[in-house]
Amino acid sequence: MKSRPPIGTVGQLTFTISAEHVIDFASDGMPAVLSTPRLIAMIERTARESLGPFLDPDERTVGIEIELRHLAPTPLGASVTCTTRVIQAEGLQITLQVEARDARELIARGLHKRAVIRLGSFSRRVAAKASPAS
Repeated sequence: MKSRPPIGTVGQLTFTISAEHVIDFASDGMPAVLSTPRLIAMIERTARESLGPFLDPDERTVGIEIELRHLAPTPLGASVTCTTRVIQAEGLQITLQVEARDARELIARGLHKRAVIRLGSFSRRVAAKASPAS
């Protein structure tokens, strides 16, 4: 790492709920709303992008843990803002407080941990798993 992200480092990302973000079982009267897996993906993206400036060129962060309460539905077409805030940085692990809001309310909150990895060694590890076992 070039430097540890300071406690309080904030990341923010706003996106509009489109068809790719909604639950895939919206039928029989169930409204199309933001799915929890897509919300998690956007929170992870927010965290990843906020930590990028602190990394060396051959480093990335990967999610290793998430504890999230999805508190309220958000309909198709609505705007959501994800916010991450570094609350701990020890060794190669970074813990962030996360939340997401739509125009009306807090829709999610929780904690997210990311680990700093070296791209080369991570890629070799993935390749080894992708190879047929001998």
